Amino acid sequence: MFKKKIVNDPIYGFITIPDGVIFQLIEHPWFQRLRRIEQLGVTHLVYPGAIHTRFHHTLGAMHLMHKAIETLRSKGIEITEKEEESAKLAILLHDIGHGPLSHNLEHSIVQHIAHEDMSSIFMEKLNKEFNGELSLAIRIFRNQYPKKFLHQLVSSQLDVDRLDYLTRDTFFTGVSEGVVGYDRIINMLTVAKGNLVVEAKGIYSIEKFIIARRIMYWQVYLHKTVLSAMELVVNIIDRAKEIAAEGGELFCTPALRVFIYTSFSKKDFEKNKDLVNTFAMLDDHDIMSCIKEWMSHPDFILSTLSTWLINRRLYSTRLQKEPFSPTKVKQLIKSAKSKYALSDKDVHYFVFSGEVENAIYKSESMKTNSSGRINILYPDGKITDITKASDYPGAEELDKITHKHFLCFPKGL
Repeated sequence: MFKKKIVNDPIYGFITIPDGVIFQLIEHPWFQRLRRIEQLGVTHLVYPGAIHTRFHHTLGAMHLMHKAIETLRSKGIEITEKEEESAKLAILLHDIGHGPLSHNLEHSIVQHIAHEDMSSIFMEKLNKEFNGELSLAIRIFRNQYPKKFLHQLVSSQLDVDRLDYLTRDTFFTGVSEGVVGYDRIINMLTVAKGNLVVEAKGIYSIEKFIIARRIMYWQVYLHKTVLSAMELVVNIIDRAKEIAAEGGELFCTPALRVFIYTSFSKKDFEKNKDLVNTFAMLDDHDIMSCIKEWMSHPDFILSTLSTWLINRRLYSTRLQKEPFSPTKVKQLIKSAKSKYALSDKDVHYFVFSGEVENAIYKSESMKTNSSGRINILYPDGKITDITKASDYPGAEELDKITHKHFLCFPKGL
């Protein structure tokens, strides 16, 4: 008998989960792990409500995928039941490779492996377990299926992933400037020349979508205090790995110990199923439990940084367009070395600078792959990139990449 499960989502209301392989996947321990990984990592230290999880997000993205497919079918686009199921599976699996604290520790726990690559590895392992039922979903995820618009719904500059995380992140942070009209955008979607496009009457919703992303990056994702918290947790893990590499003893959960004391490559994960299983045991609880224990570790740097994070004594952070004066940075380094008795080798844990970029829309990089752009479809069949179609003042700046420099140092230095 065909059954449906209902989940009550704070954003969309009731989300329907069909019985069968989709429900079985959601019930899988690897997927349930996403309940224990926060969508925005340590952003809750700045926006206390931002405690939603990757599990929330993937279910929401699946719901928007369903709505998008319904819209396309209503406009005469042929999508089979198997293609719909596989597109939903692809969006459910797109984040399954995330490690603890989401993007915050993406290249710290396991270096040189992006979460998309890890997701792909997870998918292959799951496909064997599900007797090949995920094969089409994997092809869609990797853009290897002829109906390119299905991949574009999963991963493009206007996909259901972005529509959900913007909607969800604005809700849980309370930053209303990031609100997007996801319903309007989905209703304006169609397919032309095999690619996902937006009907011309939806152009203003797309302008708002791009501007909302820009605001959310500077106000939430790259907020200076969020940057401070992110850099602090990265420094803690880096210091723990440094101690481990020198033979020092650390309290670790069994799963985290494997990755603190040993480095692995992408090939290691592809060949070793046990390693994938170990990574699948990692979540935010491993990291925070260990950091709490490291507060009393004999290493001054590790204990100090861990205490700062747990007690929310974050770095003072400056964020500006111009690079910081080398003289100012040297003065701060000198003060930190004196105050905390740090060596030249270790002072970077306390004083450091860097650069962040906000690349909201990348039309220039899509010259050879126009299917990655947000294309506007006019009634006469003409297709135009949003930056050319928009009459928004400064529309030519929509794809501009902006850079800012940050400087972190201990409070009171």
